[in-house]
Amino acid sequence: MPETEVQAGAAGFRRASRIASLEISEIVQLAERSAVLRAEGRDVISFATGEPDFPTPQHVVEGAHAAALAGKTRYPATVGTPELRAAIAKINGVTPKEVIVSTGAKQVLANAMLATLEPGDEVIMPAPYWTSYSDIVSMAEGRPVVVPCPMTEGFKLSPAALEAQITPRTRWLMLNSPSNPSGAIYGRQEIKALAEVLARYPNVWIVADEIYEHLNFVPFHSFTAVAPELSERTLIVNGVSKAYSMTGWRIGWGIGPTELIKAMGAVQGQITSGACSIAQAAALAALTGDQALLDDRRATLLARRDKVVSALNAVPGIECPVPDGAFYAFPNIEGAMAACGFSSDAEFCAWLLDEAGIAIVPGRAFGLPGHARLSFAYSDKELDAGLARISATVSSRIAQ
Repeated sequence: MPETEVQAGAAGFRRASRIASLEISEIVQLAERSAVLRAEGRDVISFATGEPDFPTPQHVVEGAHAAALAGKTRYPATVGTPELRAAIAKINGVTPKEVIVSTGAKQVLANAMLATLEPGDEVIMPAPYWTSYSDIVSMAEGRPVVVPCPMTEGFKLSPAALEAQITPRTRWLMLNSPSNPSGAIYGRQEIKALAEVLARYPNVWIVADEIYEHLNFVPFHSFTAVAPELSERTLIVNGVSKAYSMTGWRIGWGIGPTELIKAMGAVQGQITSGACSIAQAAALAALTGDQALLDDRRATLLARRDKVVSALNAVPGIECPVPDGAFYAFPNIEGAMAACGFSSDAEFCAWLLDEAGIAIVPGRAFGLPGHARLSFAYSDKELDAGLARISATVSSRIAQ
């Protein structure tokens, strides 16, 4: 092909304005950078990804195998297999018509935003928030309204801060409990107080992202269980990825009013159709099988949490609160940044990866700079080695 034709083809491409600033998440970029360094022979320990190191339970794998052998390999219903929707509905006290099964919880969120947002509609997001929230809203041509919720406030949204951000254009509040990245869990009274504000604004709907529901170290309360009066404008988001170590199976679900679920199904039907039939059978096995493993894994994560928090608080310039749930620590690193001569959390994290071979995610990726996220869903051996490197590397830099 002549050079002029190649240039013309490249010049002819343009991104749609709705994704003009959209990029792969900083978490994925760090994971890929870590993989490159490992390929170059570097000893890299990554605490960047939110993926439990436990295996998928054996009975779940067997459920998927049985489904495949039984020929359940055809197109499934767009909104989920009847068996899985019925199981989810039974657990949550709703009807199957109020359930949609998607290719991961992320697709549930994208379906909801694409199905409901008009250009310029506002979505309130307490920060720190999961990094994809902002991009999903922007992709649907909505406007993220970020509300900083600092460590001094437990990384939680107050009723006053919520009400101050509500406008006639507000369409959704995104609430994540247990939180990624902070691990914060909203207590019953905290949910009630937010619900009292929302009751005054019928135009505002609620996304309650509860994907870490079973990874809790203090009592967990589902939003609709505390505020049933708002259930007709609440979308519960959940899935099997975290609690059952099924990240690669890609099954999440949404629970909400039937009209919302229908609209989300219409979106999903034109993007992916139904989620993988074999993965749905695996999810059904997870939900209907022995749940004792959840307690065992929670106990393991609790011990890891305490180890990580203690070690981080011993590092000069790092202050780490105790997370209520999930499997992340979200320490304030401003003191360490300043002592080491860095002006941003991104610079500090990049230096730590290059200098010590430790991958952690800067707080800016979650809308709250000056922090960093470390996952403790890793083996004790990896945690011990990585925490020792962080301490030694930071202490050595400060001593210079």
